[in-house]
Amino acid sequence: QVQLVESGGGSVQAGGSLRLSCAASGYTSSPYCMGWFRQAPGKEREGVAAIYTGGGYTYYSDSVKGRFTISHDNAKRTVYLQMNSLKVEDTDMYYCAVGFACAGRNGLGPGGMQYWGKGTLVTISS
Repeated sequence: QVQLVESGGGSVQAGGSLRLSCAASGYTSSPYCMGWFRQAPGKEREGVAAIYTGGGYTYYSDSVKGRFTISHDNAKRTVYLQMNSLKVEDTDMYYCAVGFACAGRNGLGPGGMQYWGKGTLVTISS
C-alpha cells in the first residue's frame, strides 16, 4: 500500500520561509515523478513544482520560479519543497503526489500522478 505523508506546513508572515516534506512509502517504481500541487477552495488544483528522478529534471510554475526549490532523497523516497520569499497568495493547501511521469506541457500536470497525500496547509499573513 502506497502512503504519502506530508509535513512542514504552517503559518508564517509574508517574506518568510517554509520547508515541506513528503515521504512516499510503498512506492517501488523507478524512475518516478514526485511533485507538489496546491488548491484553494473552489479553485482548480495547480501544479507548483515537480521532480523526475530519471535525470533529476525539475519543473516549476511561473508563480513560484525563483522562490521555491524542489529536491528529493531517492533513498528515502522523500521530496522536499523549500519555499522562500513567501507571499500571501501562496496560501493554500499543498498536496504531494507521486507517479510514473511528470506530465503535461510544463511537467506539472496531474495526469502522471498515481498517488496523492492528504495535504498540508500553508498560511501566509501580511
